[in-house]
Amino acid sequence: MQTSSPGKWFMIVNPNAGVKKGTKDWPKIHRLLIAEQVDFDFQLTTSRGHATRIASDAIANGYMNLCVVGGDGTLNEVLNGLFPHPGVLTPGTTLAMIPVGTGNDWCRMFNIPFDYPGAIHILKEKKTFLQDAGKVTYYHKDDQVKRYFMNVAGMGYDALVAKKTNMLKEKGLGGPLTYMYFVFASLFQYKFIEAVIEVDGKLAFKGEIFSMNVGICKYNGGGMMQVPFAVPDDGLLDVTLIKKTSKWMVVRYAKKLFDGSLVDLPMVATFKGENIRIRSTGKVFLETDGESLGHTPFTFEILPRCIRIVTG
Repeated sequence: MQTSSPGKWFMIVNPNAGVKKGTKDWPKIHRLLIAEQVDFDFQLTTSRGHATRIASDAIANGYMNLCVVGGDGTLNEVLNGLFPHPGVLTPGTTLAMIPVGTGNDWCRMFNIPFDYPGAIHILKEKKTFLQDAGKVTYYHKDDQVKRYFMNVAGMGYDALVAKKTNMLKEKGLGGPLTYMYFVFASLFQYKFIEAVIEVDGKLAFKGEIFSMNVGICKYNGGGMMQVPFAVPDDGLLDVTLIKKTSKWMVVRYAKKLFDGSLVDLPMVATFKGENIRIRSTGKVFLETDGESLGHTPFTFEILPRCIRIVTG
């Protein structure tokens, strides 16, 4: 890896993003970047987790401007490569994205165009915004692990759907509608689990849950607005909880996942707080920014206005 010069971008490119759309489209993006006289170096990822190591190395080599060419999962990996470095918490480090994924939900929040010329125009304008991040502590088998996220974490049914979607992606299959397919296809194999949820040290809920989201931003699952009250720089985590309900009700009200109106339903509760703790009688599984992780118990905390991002 080279050493950066001031103002240069380092592109972290996931060729498998968007079910290998990255492989097909990176030459086109590369030509556009050159035509627009963007000063950049780049490296392609080769495996899951590689983007984290690339980002960490880029910071160590003096790059202050990192751009993800991939999807929400690649963005999450890059974020987790930045956090061990104190510099990411200063105004000097900037994170941007050219969306190539299947969902691109983080980009929806910040009005980053899905077309490449539009996204590169936003990159060149470099209008920035300080957004919050979340940190979650969870368990992988018997080991306690921590992970940072900058969009939405999902638990319960949401994590099951993400896991099935990711398994298909790893085989080079699926597409933008895959997540929605599994929302319905997985319904009748899912079992409700009893959980205890504390928000800022106070009991918020105890009972059986269907699904739960903790959000910095509003969108996940390819355009679903499951945390509609989320504000990315308010220093608070937004929680949307779907309690135990008839699975036919999920089918009936599925369209409400996309306009945020699901929070008006009687089986849905919302909370805000700086710290969220979740315990359960059985294992509740987790995904962050679309990446499938481990299981309960969970502790979430907010890291206010710590990431400088390029916004539309």
